[in-house]
Amino acid sequence: MRQNSAGCLTGFVAAFSRMFLIMIWIARPVFFNATFGSFIVPCLGFMFLPFTTLMYVFLVQGVGAIQGLDWLWLLLAVLMDLATIGSAGYANRDRIPPGMPGSTGPQGPTATP
Repeated sequence: MRQNSAGCLTGFVAAFSRMFLIMIWIARPVFFNATFGSFIVPCLGFMFLPFTTLMYVFLVQGVGAIQGLDWLWLLLAVLMDLATIGSAGYANRDRIPPGMPGSTGPQGPTATP
């Protein structure tokens, strides 16, 4: 098992998008009020897709809608969120109980013919 000695830097990098989203939400609440009609959508974005939520807020501010190359930026934000989720799952794959799909531990007794 590998040892992680990065300390707080690992936690900071993992939580960067959420911290940045909260800082923007506190500093510029008008951005979020103009972009979203309710409180629930930004909260769900904070929990599940923080890069996408942040990029959506920035893209909608100028024009009021997403058009043209804005879709590319939004797609890149979605890919960053999916990469973050996927890397967290990959990093914690050794915590899956043995015998379950995706585990890296011994698979239990196997019959040899």
